[in-house]
Amino acid sequence: MTTAVFDARGYPERDDAPEGKVEKLITELRYLTGRVESGKRGLSRIVDAVAAQAGSIQKIPDAELRTRAVAMRAQLRRRGFEDLDLVAQAFALVREASGRATGLRHFDVQLIGGWAMLRGMIAEMDTGEGKTLTATLTAATAALAGRAVHVVTVNDYLAERDAAQMTPVYQLLGLSVGCVKQGQQPPERRAAYACDVTYCSNKEVAFDYLRDRLVLGGKPHPIALRLGTLSGADTGSRLLLRGLQFAIVDEADSVLVDEARTPLILSAGSERTAGEQMYRDALEIASTLSESDYRIGEEGIDITDAGEDTLARLAKDLGGIWKGPRRREQLVRQALTALHVFQRDKHYLVREDKVQIIDEYTGRLMPDRSWERGLHQLIEMKEGVEVTAQRETLARISYQRFFRRYLHLCGMTGTAAEIAGELRAVYRLRVARIPTNRPSRRARRPARYFGPAAAKWQAVLDTIVECRARGQPVLVGTRSVGASEHLAELLKAAGIEYRLLNARQDRDEAEIVARAGEPGCVTVATNMAGRGTDIKLAPGVRELGGLHVVATEMHDAARIDRQLFGRCGRQGDAGSYEVIVALEDDLVKSFARLAHDLHARFGRLPASLGSTVFRLAQWRAERSHSRARRDLLDLDDHLGNILAFSGRGE
Repeated sequence: MTTAVFDARGYPERDDAPEGKVEKLITELRYLTGRVESGKRGLSRIVDAVAAQAGSIQKIPDAELRTRAVAMRAQLRRRGFEDLDLVAQAFALVREASGRATGLRHFDVQLIGGWAMLRGMIAEMDTGEGKTLTATLTAATAALAGRAVHVVTVNDYLAERDAAQMTPVYQLLGLSVGCVKQGQQPPERRAAYACDVTYCSNKEVAFDYLRDRLVLGGKPHPIALRLGTLSGADTGSRLLLRGLQFAIVDEADSVLVDEARTPLILSAGSERTAGEQMYRDALEIASTLSESDYRIGEEGIDITDAGEDTLARLAKDLGGIWKGPRRREQLVRQALTALHVFQRDKHYLVREDKVQIIDEYTGRLMPDRSWERGLHQLIEMKEGVEVTAQRETLARISYQRFFRRYLHLCGMTGTAAEIAGELRAVYRLRVARIPTNRPSRRARRPARYFGPAAAKWQAVLDTIVECRARGQPVLVGTRSVGASEHLAELLKAAGIEYRLLNARQDRDEAEIVARAGEPGCVTVATNMAGRGTDIKLAPGVRELGGLHVVATEMHDAARIDRQLFGRCGRQGDAGSYEVIVALEDDLVKSFARLAHDLHARFGRLPASLGSTVFRLAQWRAERSHSRARRDLLDLDDHLGNILAFSGRGE
């Protein structure tokens, strides 16, 4: 079995130096000055450079192709990635290997995307432009240079799928490939990370890094590694990773931005159950409060002055922690959040008598995750299932802080323009817009805005009937499990066949998505259909107009809506999309409350008014989430500095 080797550098990673006043000012300016660079300009030079190399390798046997790749290792180690001609040689070898091993030859625009990532950028490539294949250019070149390469994606399914599809390409170049997924034991993980290229999800690699920090007792240092070996502790052999050397992040906006609002916490089971009664008391008190005692706003729940008086009266006989005004307010605020903010079939499912979190951005279940600070236990009590023991925090880090520690960080996504400033400020990453291989034929239909949700769902139903009548397949996107099942019931009542894809059917995802392009097929899906999946059109569907996508709710971020729209019109295919929404939707309720309260007065809104309301709501939502991510990063930096000062590390 392959074992990890730790060189004299110990555990390579970028040092997270604290920011001074000047650095913080520069960071703030970067939030405002992020821009998207054109891939047609300086980056396009790689196309001609690779073409010049192609003739000399097209007819050589596989063995010589591998020999040439191995021979490039020393040059790439010594000269790095700044030499265009050297990188072009590597790209030409990867392109040829891919053509032979998989039958897929990189397009010129994919060469530009690979070159952008090798230069430490985020490549914005439209959905369907072949990001999985593009990554092999960057990954193989970096691996030949001796870097431990992590290709990071949003879930285990995609990591395993991409590793299986691309392994023949790497093997032809003499490179090894590993895949890390949930359920693997430490020896399996260690062997996977010891490979030249490792495919993994963001969650798995980040938690494995935290496990390594526990083994090292804090920040890794080559002297500590050597002393551990001399003392017989053999610290290096117990580590999983080979440091944080080179990361290619697929669906970069989802991983680096959307998921960055939640800290990663490595925890262990605790035997302490004394807090259970405290949470039951908090839930009971919260359920007795009236609407005048609290307010639900964009920033969460606030206890009013009247609510503080009510709390003091209700907690008078409880004693203990309930005597402190600030502590009881925090407890009741969490209980109110469990009761009124977190909704079943939207934020979580109850499956097998357990509360399982639903990923807000993908619609997938996260069975091994739990909310902190008692929120998970409060929701379990609310749902009447067995209350799990609180978990003790062993280590924590934010995604921002974790990914900034890679010596080389880059990525790709279909939607990065809207967050170019944040990517530049937090990760020092520039965004390059990569041109499409073929001109887009995706058509946008006029958006329709309604007051009540019932009117919206009727319009969605009418659209589905219209598309099916001409044989055009339809993909309907929803934001929650509850919404997808509501539409499924309407379709069932109307006698329309459909396929449902949400967190309850996550195991059937590949099959459902693969058939979504068949004539007259109706697929109802949560956001999971918008990331990392490929819908291929059946013969004859292009002539019918291609796939039609309907968004039944707008997301908090407009770029995530764009991901859903990108399911149609891929690689120059015909396709169309439209938005059908209502003032009763959660986005308006949370971020444009005044407009939401007027929903009953409108049947259908004028397009100009509807557009204004929803744009305002999205702007406020994006601003709120951006502020939450910045606050988390500031808190994480602060905690890191405190722990480092105390000698504990993370």
